[in-house]
Amino acid sequence: MKNHLWISVFLLAIVLSGCSQEPQQVQTSEIEVIEEVTVESGVVVPIARVERLRVATTTSLYDTGLWGYLEPMFEEKYDVELDVLYAGTGKAIDWGKRGDVDVITVHSRNREEAFVAEGFGVERVPFAYNYFLIVGPSEDPAGISDLAPEEAFATLMSNGEATFVSRGDDSGTHGKEKSIWVAAGFDYDEDVRTAGTWYVEGGSGMGPTLVMANEMQGYTLTDIGTYLAYQGDLSLVPVVDQGDALLNVYSVLQVEASRNSELAQALVEFLVSAEVQQLIGNYGVEAYGMQLFTPCAGEAI
Repeated sequence: MKNHLWISVFLLAIVLSGCSQEPQQVQTSEIEVIEEVTVESGVVVPIARVERLRVATTTSLYDTGLWGYLEPMFEEKYDVELDVLYAGTGKAIDWGKRGDVDVITVHSRNREEAFVAEGFGVERVPFAYNYFLIVGPSEDPAGISDLAPEEAFATLMSNGEATFVSRGDDSGTHGKEKSIWVAAGFDYDEDVRTAGTWYVEGGSGMGPTLVMANEMQGYTLTDIGTYLAYQGDLSLVPVVDQGDALLNVYSVLQVEASRNSELAQALVEFLVSAEVQQLIGNYGVEAYGMQLFTPCAGEAI
């Protein structure tokens, strides 16, 4: 039986002889994980230690089910327990900087490059991309349908009534939203966050943000993968889906301070391998009729 908590293991040496004797207790150092314990010739001995690897991932890769799909494949191939922790890109990067995780998979190129330049990451390795969408009510009360992303945001600002729900959580999606506001000519902190009650900061992951926007019949910025995964429960529709600003690239970065650099590198190589790239490209096609992610290993994006 696997025990995933830190435990101390005591080896009990039992002398099997004709005389009566108390068992000798030998204490060993603390180890992280023991897979199981068996008894051989009266001696309790620990069996193979289970390797663990921690990866912090952006919520969109988790909410779409991609990690749930890939995780057991990696675990079986490398005989390892993979702990997938999901959060916004900002928090995932913070965990990486503290050395709390071995690998991060995020989607904010500027922050990823800074993570490497500051010595926290080994290399930024893009492995998939999709696109962001601005989704909203089908009747499009703000009239932003088919505008460029920057024009759409400027129109929402001038409208001042149509609700916009922001991730507001320092995620990669939130970072993309802020960059579009800047490109539209607005200061995010001084102009946007104080613009009025129409601008709502959800402070949550992509899935919950979509649900909130749907309940409020407002607009939001979302990656296409999470939108497709939640589409069946939403009445929101894509209203803006074109523009260079909407490109959304996912990268994997090995953390410099990883306690298991060999397995961390194995995960990077796993994600960019030809086999897994094909699986990523096919993921969700049968269920949604289109790709959730486009594989891009080896591309400079």
